[in-house]
Amino acid sequence: MIHVIATIELAPGTRDAYLAVFRKLVPEVRAEKGCIEYGPAIDSRTDLSNQATIGPDKVVVVEKWENLAALKAHSASPHMQAYRVSVKDYVCGVHLLVLDPAE
Repeated sequence: MIHVIATIELAPGTRDAYLAVFRKLVPEVRAEKGCIEYGPAIDSRTDLSNQATIGPDKVVVVEKWENLAALKAHSASPHMQAYRVSVKDYVCGVHLLVLDPAE
């Protein structure tokens, strides 16, 4: 299994519009072979003094995949290609972490 943390940097003020598009994609991705977990996350309002925040113009996608081959197939899928086109006006950058469990 691999963990993926994708931080999506958005044009200022476009997060809600981006999430509307992204949420339509989620069921298709979750149905992919090898997908264990996939979903968007934004800052949680807490009173934790040591909490870091990503801010209003970023979304973090938390993912788990059975293996790297499944992640690569996901990246090349037709619905991901269509998604990239549909959000191109919102996305300014993507930072990807691919991690192995350290168990």
